[in-house]
Amino acid sequence: MSLLGKEIRLKRLLHEDGRLLGVAVDQATARGVFDELMPIERKIDEIAAARPDAMTMHKGIADTCFHKHAGKTSLIFKASTFSPWQPNSDVQVANVEEAIRFGADAVSMGCIVGGDDQPVQLQNLATIAGEAHKAGLPVIAHIYPRGNQIPKTELNDWRHAAYAVRTGAEVGVDIVKTKYTGDPESFHKVVSSTPAKVVVAGGDIGNNIEDYFQMVHDVIDAGGTGITFGRIVWNRPNPTAVVKAFKHIIHDNGTVKEAMELHEQLLNEN
Repeated sequence: MSLLGKEIRLKRLLHEDGRLLGVAVDQATARGVFDELMPIERKIDEIAAARPDAMTMHKGIADTCFHKHAGKTSLIFKASTFSPWQPNSDVQVANVEEAIRFGADAVSMGCIVGGDDQPVQLQNLATIAGEAHKAGLPVIAHIYPRGNQIPKTELNDWRHAAYAVRTGAEVGVDIVKTKYTGDPESFHKVVSSTPAKVVVAGGDIGNNIEDYFQMVHDVIDAGGTGITFGRIVWNRPNPTAVVKAFKHIIHDNGTVKEAMELHEQLLNEN
């Protein structure tokens, strides 16, 4: 398969404006089983009802819960995970052949930089990127600068996030998911450091939905490609409303105020 295959899948994955609204439900193995992720099929249904551009999940959950949503939202096939006991060590749990068999539009892998095991994780990422591109499959990497070699006082330095996204591009990653650096100015520097598309994770900024709407607005304003959020979507009473409000910002160039009003309106309809 030629590079045309990768281009076709990227166009299915990304909205016509080139932006990405992704939702991840791959957290249970990595962080433990949250109460709100226990009814996983219902949560996937609620998220998919809002038609995000893509959803990220592991193969077992995709095989049991995603069939009814095939063709309605892109599947990002998660091929690695860490655990609550090894939070900085991603290991491969699936491969490119499986991703293709599942009909995925991208394969996704995690990588922690700045730690003792960066060489192994980076090697694994580079290997799967090479295999994926041979098959015409885009690669999304969740790359976070939180290894044990980075001083705690520097964990929020934008330069480490820039290193993470540039390193992903260097080994062949198409879309890099990383942490938001806290403000549009520093995040613009991160985006400018790499030819790869950059999306952000939700992170831990609290439970105030307006703060997340502001983050998404600032990410787009800074040149980011979009988001792949998890907890702030599925950990709320109405995931459908949250996704639709994010969509208004990302794809309709809506304001934070408009997103808040839309979110409230959707909540009141239920």
